[in-house]
Amino acid sequence: MVDIINNSEEGDLSTATLPNTPTTTATTVADKQSLSNYEIPTSPSPTIISDSVSIEKELSWEPNDPENPQNWSKGFRWVYTLIVSSLVVSSAFGSSIVSGDRDGITSEFHVSSTVHALQVSLMVCGFGVGPILWSPLSETVGRKPVYIIALGIYVIFNIPCALAKNIGTILVCRFLCGFFASVSLTLAGGSISDIFSARERGTAIAFFAAAPYGGPVLGPIVGGWVSVGTGSWRWIYWVNMIFAFVMWVIVCFLPETYSPVLLRRKYGQGSLVESLKQNFDIQTILIRPFKLLATEPILFLMSLYVSIIYALLYAFFGSYPIVFGDIFGLNSGFVGLMFIGVLIGVFLALLFAPYWEKRYKNSKQTPEDRLPAMMYCAPFIPISLFIFGWTSHSHWVGSAIAGIPFGFGMVLVYYAANNYIIDCASQFAASALAAKTIVRSGGGAAFPLFIGPMYANLGSQWASTLLAFISLVILPIPFAFYKWGPQIRARTAAKHAAAVAAAKEMEKA
Repeated sequence: MVDIINNSEEGDLSTATLPNTPTTTATTVADKQSLSNYEIPTSPSPTIISDSVSIEKELSWEPNDPENPQNWSKGFRWVYTLIVSSLVVSSAFGSSIVSGDRDGITSEFHVSSTVHALQVSLMVCGFGVGPILWSPLSETVGRKPVYIIALGIYVIFNIPCALAKNIGTILVCRFLCGFFASVSLTLAGGSISDIFSARERGTAIAFFAAAPYGGPVLGPIVGGWVSVGTGSWRWIYWVNMIFAFVMWVIVCFLPETYSPVLLRRKYGQGSLVESLKQNFDIQTILIRPFKLLATEPILFLMSLYVSIIYALLYAFFGSYPIVFGDIFGLNSGFVGLMFIGVLIGVFLALLFAPYWEKRYKNSKQTPEDRLPAMMYCAPFIPISLFIFGWTSHSHWVGSAIAGIPFGFGMVLVYYAANNYIIDCASQFAASALAAKTIVRSGGGAAFPLFIGPMYANLGSQWASTLLAFISLVILPIPFAFYKWGPQIRARTAAKHAAAVAAAKEMEKA
């Protein structure tokens, strides 16, 4: 697989290698899909070791080469950043917009509220499956063609949802929508890392950090008023299709950003067919994320943490209609507006993100120096859930305000956790992030299915309290890794080094 090699301490992605022999283990740094890919730490901080093949030929950008995406004008790079962040918002928005109408589908197709929730769950399941394909494919053919093909098909599969004559059609197409829409969630971080050097990337990445969580919050706000204004659940799907189509048209005019593909075109090295044959190993693609989850405790536990936070967000799409609709008597439009509290928290998190970036740059820059943001901000999540539960029978304002600390903590926890995973798994970042996405999407898909019955059986106060206690149980994870992370990473690095050495001995034999 094509490798990007950092040739400066700033991690400037300016040199690409095009091996002439097949490889199934190398992973690009450009495609870390990272919330940062900052300066390589100078202090001892062992990371997961790659067993990639030796490099036979190097291609590099000339200094100040205008074709190098990192040399594009700053204004254009910021426009590009906002566009790809909007792609993430569009995909995440599509997963939750259907929660704006609880009654249309259930009454027309005579199904339960749990089946209605499957519209959200199955699309989020698709989010978990898609990255296994899109990430390695983009490393082979580039970002742009993968964006265009996958998002174009995503637009198309919204049409049968809007025209469906039965619930089965909707559920199948929702899963396929998630599978193809996940390309934005998978590639956006890598696209941003393609066009910014490490030192420039901090503020740009903050927008990407908020997008996977801001998008789902916008969904019920828009979906609720579309349902109230049109009186039809079908228009929710038409609105989602229009949004996705507009973003697809914009993507068609964006340039390619992935350096190995651009260098291959520039120097005429290797064909696309040869690259696919050499680099696109389906067996490795499918197995490596699960292997990393099974063997890397840092990846597994941080993925578990992120998945629970993500699941709690999607739990809100079931609990908000119960609290604000059933208890406080608001219609679907006003129920959607209650998510504005979460959205305010997301924007507050964006304002604080530069502070944590500055703090990291002034530290020793070990992976554990990413964790203070998570340690300080994670407690806001259980606090918000306690407020949400115990104000649910007093006044709607209290429950609505509870969304602010949740949105604030949610974004900064994701921000820090993603950075930590990437720094610890630098050589396998794409697979590590795919593994994290699989776990995260599993949690997001599961929670909407049982939130309704849970709130019905426990009541809004104790159901919310239970969710708060779940978020409390995982609270010590970043504190534990802050203290013992270096030792865990050292043992992991030693195991991988031994495995690589053994593989080389077998090759010699």
